[in-house]
Amino acid sequence: MIATALDRIPAPPCSRLLGWHPLDARPKDGWIRIGFDGKQDFCNPAGFVQGGILSAMLDDTMGPAVFVMTEGRLYTTTITMTVNFLAPAKPGPIVGEATVTQLGKTIAFVAGKLTAEDGTLLATATNSIRLVETARALR
Repeated sequence: MIATALDRIPAPPCSRLLGWHPLDARPKDGWIRIGFDGKQDFCNPAGFVQGGILSAMLDDTMGPAVFVMTEGRLYTTTITMTVNFLAPAKPGPIVGEATVTQLGKTIAFVAGKLTAEDGTLLATATNSIRLVETARALR
């Protein structure tokens, strides 16, 4: 993993709960890859990782894509997120990838996906995100 703006801030508790850990990034391209732990504790009665947890993983991938692209200058707050669940997620490693599709002055648009360890596409998402100066958001 190359050095990014994420190295300068601690992971928040919600990210740590998900087992969030950066795997790779191309900040100039607005692209990031994040690893997550699909814990047994996250499973629904059918034994699959619950959809809300998968949504949190997607959200915790797409915001950091903007953060690294802006070299930590801009923090994100989700306005809307549309998630498409494509396959059940078994417990185990899950990888999130996100790409900033448009970065404006106050709003960004980001696309993301989650895959299982075997490469199965689990979910896709798009986000519209309000941009906030990091210095104002992380006081």
